[in-house]
Amino acid sequence: MTTFTKLAAGETPLIEVDARKKLSKIDPMTYGGFTEHMGRCIYGGIYDPGNPLSDSKGFRKDVISALKDLDIPVIRYPGGNFVATYHWQEGIGPREDRPKRPELAWLGVESNQFGTDEFMQWLDVLSEGKEQRVEPYICLNFGTGTLDEALAWVEYCNGMRDTYWANLRRKNGHPEPYNVKYWALGNEVWGDWQVLQMTKEDYAKKAIQWAKALRLLDPSLCLILCGQDGQSSWDHYVLHECIGWVDMHSIHIYTASEDHMKNVTAPLSAERSIEITASLIDLARIEKKIAPTKPPVKICFDEWNVWDPERAPGDKGAEESYTLSDALAVAVWLNVFVRQSKYIGMANIAQSVNVISPLMTTKDGIIKQSIWWPLQLFSQFMRGWTIACHVSGGAYDGPTQPAWLQGTLGEGAPWLDVSATVDDKGYVSLAVVNTNEIDDFQVELKGVGKNVTVYKVSGEGVTSGNMDGKENVGLKEESWDGTGKFTFPKHSLTVLRWKAVYSG
Repeated sequence: MTTFTKLAAGETPLIEVDARKKLSKIDPMTYGGFTEHMGRCIYGGIYDPGNPLSDSKGFRKDVISALKDLDIPVIRYPGGNFVATYHWQEGIGPREDRPKRPELAWLGVESNQFGTDEFMQWLDVLSEGKEQRVEPYICLNFGTGTLDEALAWVEYCNGMRDTYWANLRRKNGHPEPYNVKYWALGNEVWGDWQVLQMTKEDYAKKAIQWAKALRLLDPSLCLILCGQDGQSSWDHYVLHECIGWVDMHSIHIYTASEDHMKNVTAPLSAERSIEITASLIDLARIEKKIAPTKPPVKICFDEWNVWDPERAPGDKGAEESYTLSDALAVAVWLNVFVRQSKYIGMANIAQSVNVISPLMTTKDGIIKQSIWWPLQLFSQFMRGWTIACHVSGGAYDGPTQPAWLQGTLGEGAPWLDVSATVDDKGYVSLAVVNTNEIDDFQVELKGVGKNVTVYKVSGEGVTSGNMDGKENVGLKEESWDGTGKFTFPKHSLTVLRWKAVYSG
């Protein structure tokens, strides 16, 4: 948690960190990814057979190498809106027998050349060299799908007995079960863009019935409820009805604005949504008299990013060209997740390759967009525990997007958006986003150690980006002795890292 005091103009800003005050554990699943059958995410992104940059299975080696740098713990699949008309059985077995189908979410054609087994094989390659594998997270078809189809998918992935779907998996080349733990009960079924949109009442009844059956088949599953944005009557109702049957509650929010300050403050709306959702979860537990010993339902923020659908339409591939402003917005998003780690069980940036993504492929290589760098820094360093932090300084109090956010910010949005962590080895990491595009801030730091490593992400201006093939927004590493005031440059993300020394 980070607290804030607004200072008068001319007063020296202050950031105070206390590594001894561990507030909540940061779930490693916070830094998850998402791959949907949409645009060039799968085909031409992670799977590109015939390209000299791909391995014998058709997996892009440069993509795998890059994603390993992010140390992604979990990846959601196969959607997204795509899943509402997806029938997983058509994507297994001999490729020559797999049917091509019209795809209704993004109005394409699905070849089914990449399916469940290929996804699991890709995760195996992505997991090589890691202590923990990259976990699969599968979303079930709550549109045209049936409960029988969902049960068959779980049996195919996890079955260990002498049963039809488990045996078919063995026949298809994988004798051992995939042990898929995470399963979503549909995706955005509340939306009018969905095939077979549902009312909250109908969805809650169906979710409970499916959860009962799925747990009978495999009691070890972690089931994720389909929420909206965490602040709606849908979230209130389905949590109230389903709280006893699920392990996490999914919410989705995208933010974007052409105006820099609206863009970088918009992720603070997600912070409010997390707080509201956490309260709805508590209320549902109380009203349903859930045993206090039952673990709390966590928030699964399984779609988030900077995305303007008008600028990058989904049916055109949603290939956003990201700027430094967007990179700072992503850094604020990640600060939000660290500050609210008490409630976050998983978060998945949408998406991992090409589609509204930090990583873009060409036929000859990859481009790391501006938003790549905050993701890498946070995934690498902002782990362990969220620690107490206080900021004193100036604030932005102008218009916001969404407009309602402005009225919830009290003294305004701090120019310096901050979170802090300490890991199991005693290293403290302080992430500071200077959202101001004009002013540097010289800041007094308390609780910061000596021999500080400094990582900075910035560029010439907030509209700078990397899609021209040049690294106009990148990462610089420096050192600082920890004495005197520290200057946080305009429009920048800075991560300070040092080894904590406790006294007294």
